[in-house]
Amino acid sequence: MTDQLSESNSDKPSRPKGVRRARVIRRLRGYFLAGVLVTMPLAVTFAVARWFILFVDSKIVPLIPEAWNPDTYLRDHVGFEIGLPGLGVVVLIIAITVIGALTAGFVGRFVIKTGETILARMPVIRSVYSAIKQILETILQQQSQAFRQAVLVEYPRRGVWAIGFITGETEGEVQSLTKEEVLNVFLPTTPNPTSGFLLFLPREDLVVLDMSVEEAVKMVISGGIVTPPDRRSGAEKSQPVVSARTYEELDILREKEGGTRLVSGMAPKS
Repeated sequence: MTDQLSESNSDKPSRPKGVRRARVIRRLRGYFLAGVLVTMPLAVTFAVARWFILFVDSKIVPLIPEAWNPDTYLRDHVGFEIGLPGLGVVVLIIAITVIGALTAGFVGRFVIKTGETILARMPVIRSVYSAIKQILETILQQQSQAFRQAVLVEYPRRGVWAIGFITGETEGEVQSLTKEEVLNVFLPTTPNPTSGFLLFLPREDLVVLDMSVEEAVKMVISGGIVTPPDRRSGAEKSQPVVSARTYEELDILREKEGGTRLVSGMAPKS
């Protein structure tokens, strides 16, 4: 009997120690995960920036005349070279700015037009050049409204929803062949949003999201891990707008109503 009491008494202090040990382990694990969340984005950003700077420097710095290289001045007057990081990036930015200034004049426009005429006669290169130029003009143009709004699209089938971006109003043959007014919608892929699908969808079938384009892009890239907050009012949150159910009765109702939306007044802005 005394042996049993002694064994039970000896077991009592071991339990709190085990609980404290588990708490310490959980706390340390939480600290480690918090450290990963803080350091990993910084480390990846630093690694990408470092790779880009070294890559540009390796291509641009050898082209700089030795008399214009700051390392030459340091070597002649200080006695050592440090290999200034980012020198190639600075030179590249200055060169691009100078080229842009030159092309704004008459001579520059003439040179560009002549070069484009030559490229237009090359079978493969002309297609690549024209496509890249059109994309860059659309994205970099000051008045461009590329990716105007983030919308909810029913894709690739009924009951499945995806985030898309309105890139403009459909024009030309596609619109003339379509009875409804359709919009150009870019549907990106995850986690690489630079690839995707171009869809022509009726305006009434699109559900505009209140989240910004930047927030929607982050959500797509993260695969839904990064979810922006819902800033709508409580009344708007309680009112459903679309339905993901694919029952036959609901499909017939949606066809009669002429769209996927359950609530009117949610069409994208023109």
